[in-house]
Amino acid sequence: MRIPCPYCGERDIQEFACLGDATRRRPHPEAGEAAFADYVYLRDNPAGRHRELWYHAGGCRAWMVVTRDTRSHVIETVAPARDAAREANRASAESGW
Repeated sequence: MRIPCPYCGERDIQEFACLGDATRRRPHPEAGEAAFADYVYLRDNPAGRHRELWYHAGGCRAWMVVTRDTRSHVIETVAPARDAAREANRASAESGW
């Protein structure tokens, strides 16, 4: 599999490290211990379109959000993680959290 890095261009997957699900949100501080345990230890294993955090360890050392199909490994989009974080922060502000 090859990942198109927004800064370095298309690179082999061996240059990257996958952190996992990019859609997970940290629970509210008052959510309780069970909510934090679920956040830390429980993971879905979706089949199909999925957003993941990847780190370009063997290149520019940038974090990015990769949207890909987990069944075929076809990559739809790649965006710098900071852009995705800005979007998430904007959505959180609009929802009041």
